[in-house]
Amino acid sequence: MKKLNIIDIIIVLGVIIALMVGVFTTKHFRQTADKQIEATSAITFQVFLRGVTVTGEEFPIKPEDKTFITIRNVPYTELNVVKVTSEARKAALPSNKVKEQYILIKDPAQPSIYDAVITITDTAKITKDGAVVGGNKIKMGLPVTLEGKNYKFNGTISDVRVSSDTEIEDAGANNLVG
Repeated sequence: MKKLNIIDIIIVLGVIIALMVGVFTTKHFRQTADKQIEATSAITFQVFLRGVTVTGEEFPIKPEDKTFITIRNVPYTELNVVKVTSEARKAALPSNKVKEQYILIKDPAQPSIYDAVITITDTAKITKDGAVVGGNKIKMGLPVTLEGKNYKFNGTISDVRVSSDTEIEDAGANNLVG
């Protein structure tokens, strides 16, 4: 019998460790990634776009359109837009009325600057840490990019809701475009 060298010992130890991991996994001592998923559910999340410059006649994202979403600089997929609320930037002016200390008017210095909230729907895997979409946990503050045929906007997620299909339909019935 020939001598065992260091490489043979490393290979034998690697095989033994792999077998032990397999045994622990089958005996439920170690939890695999797919066992952490508790459910799959429809979710809606809102993307807040701050300071979007739009010089055209209307806001480019519309309800019932599809928008391609990129999460943390990783392309994901096209998702359905449920609701769009866009509003021109406002300026605060002092008011002469006693009850109102100031009034809000459309800012004449920034006529083409808008803030918008885009509500999007998708199916997510629900874990104990939250909703997972495209391998990313969807949480408030997450940077995302929305892209269509004539726009590419960067925003942040401002709300995430695990919902049923009836809630998504209700949100779509109240579409506002400003």
